[in-house]
Amino acid sequence: MTTVIAVDLGATNLRAALVGPDATVLAHDAVPTPTAGSGGEVVTAAIMAEVEALLALPEGRDVTAIGVASAGPLDLGRGWVVHSPNMAFPVVEITGPLRERFGLPVALINDARAGVLGERWAGAARGSDNVVYVTLSTGIGGGAVVNGRLLLGMTGNAGEVGHITVDTRYNLVCGCGYRGHWEAYASAKNIPRFFAAWREEADPGPVAFDASSTRAIFAAAREEDPVALAFMEALGRVNARGVSSVIVAYNPEVLVLDGPLARYHGDVVIRHMEPCIDRFLALPRIAVSELAGQAPLLGAAAWALEAR
Repeated sequence: MTTVIAVDLGATNLRAALVGPDATVLAHDAVPTPTAGSGGEVVTAAIMAEVEALLALPEGRDVTAIGVASAGPLDLGRGWVVHSPNMAFPVVEITGPLRERFGLPVALINDARAGVLGERWAGAARGSDNVVYVTLSTGIGGGAVVNGRLLLGMTGNAGEVGHITVDTRYNLVCGCGYRGHWEAYASAKNIPRFFAAWREEADPGPVAFDASSTRAIFAAAREEDPVALAFMEALGRVNARGVSSVIVAYNPEVLVLDGPLARYHGDVVIRHMEPCIDRFLALPRIAVSELAGQAPLLGAAAWALEAR
């Protein structure tokens, strides 16, 4: 049976899997993404170690290609990750070193673009030709398929929806250095910072939960804490601005939300966001991914199968 190796390189975790042609994950491993070292070579070496371990398995002898999904931005011409705001190193070389080491075709794709491919292949968007995938994680990323075609853009970075401008009131600085971006407010990493800015202006009264923890803020909202619920209204408006821009840009039939925030708190996110979404275009079906975080891995596999 033909198999491929799929790698999902995130800011926090590095995942790798053997994937069959029917989207079956045959083997899987995950390690923390290196954050210390002399340069991006330590990340490349960690990817190589994961690939070697999978190739050593009995199913590994049938591997025909390697697909790598990574947080961006990317330089697809060179096969590099470049200046990612959520990674420790300015450059991580991917395709050249892996191709030289393993003698296999290597296909690089942004992790959120891979996510939309994974959802079309085996997830909530099966059968749809107009899909947007948004991941609410350490950062916020997106990928779009329009009329059956994956949008890549000039350098492979089309769909960086986390850097849509959603606010000028609090003017929070994004990890990329610019102000007012969706990611600066609504990513798992930045929600506590948005809460602090909102609290200073709104003055909602005593806070009875750990406002430095995104998990604690959502837990308080589930328990109907009045301060947490008031903040959820502000967060819902910000998320709605991002989603409204996505809808008018891509006109999707399905919008799939993924990432830890969506998987653990998607019902809360959608409940506070949906009433504020602009209705200039038809509201798509909004679904939370059911792939348990594996959409980018499956998308990397699909990309590798296509690139063989």
